[in-house]
Amino acid sequence: MSVKYYQYTAALFALLLSVAACKDKEYAIPEPNGGLGNDVIKRSLGPNLVGQKIEFAYAMALPADKGKLESATVEASIAGAPTTYLEHRSFYTNASGNDVGVEVGAPSVNKDNTTSVSFTRDTMAATLRYFYVVPEEARGKTVNFKFSAKASNGETVSYSMGPYNVSTMDMKLDLKVVDNAACYISIADMAVYTAAEAAAQPDKIDLVYVFRTPTNYLHSILSPGADPQYLPGVTLPAGVNKVTKLVRAWNLRDQQLARLQFGVFIDDLDFQKQGFEDAANLALNLKEEAGLWIETADGKYKAYLFINSVSNTGKTATISIKRYTAK
Repeated sequence: MSVKYYQYTAALFALLLSVAACKDKEYAIPEPNGGLGNDVIKRSLGPNLVGQKIEFAYAMALPADKGKLESATVEASIAGAPTTYLEHRSFYTNASGNDVGVEVGAPSVNKDNTTSVSFTRDTMAATLRYFYVVPEEARGKTVNFKFSAKASNGETVSYSMGPYNVSTMDMKLDLKVVDNAACYISIADMAVYTAAEAAAQPDKIDLVYVFRTPTNYLHSILSPGADPQYLPGVTLPAGVNKVTKLVRAWNLRDQQLARLQFGVFIDDLDFQKQGFEDAANLALNLKEEAGLWIETADGKYKAYLFINSVSNTGKTATISIKRYTAK
């Protein structure tokens, strides 16, 4: 009985998807076609970044007296990274609002640019989630997807999605900076280094994190080339002297960096438009959820640095970065 409940829940979801797809037309109750049907929604939001997931929900169903589902396949125009997968569980939402997965097939198999699931349970409806992990090959390009399902009666159905632009940006999350330790930030590498590591590659260092107790200083990020009076007690490694441009930003909580509830996303176009005519070379007293627009000394990179968290007692901060190659 519970299996049938999951099946009909999935079938209802498929019906609702078809209604949502007609939002620009006058509403009418959809007429079932009496055979295998399918629909797709894109669940993930924001720019599509290399190394990150694009998520879809693929719903398929047919009348119980017409047979059962045999397989589901997604074909991408550019093969996803090896960790791309199609869920072998069908999801429904319980009374508490939680997603519950019911296993209906074998784990998905990737071959070239396709990802497939073979159904192992007798089911006439399912909603499978597809996670496409964006490969380096897709950077700056567009990608399309073709979802298809096959039933035991020989029926097949398909649904195309896209094209979706893949950003040229890179992203690095949750880098920990520590005063007088791992405090040297490289935008080129999107990494944090100690003084010894920075001394071995001074050309890679764009910023330095410093914590000092005056309330107008505290957590600060500075260009190594800033006036030394703003770097109290800091002995920079030889050659670490770049003048990096910084522009403070308030209330710009990019969702991919912050992972908070704000539906705000920084994309390639934002970096292209961001100017640095009035930029400074230091930013003192940074708060949690503050941000910095950055342009490297050579103009090669623009970046947005977000302050995820700070600790006065630990003299540390956690930062996340989006980076755009400007030239």
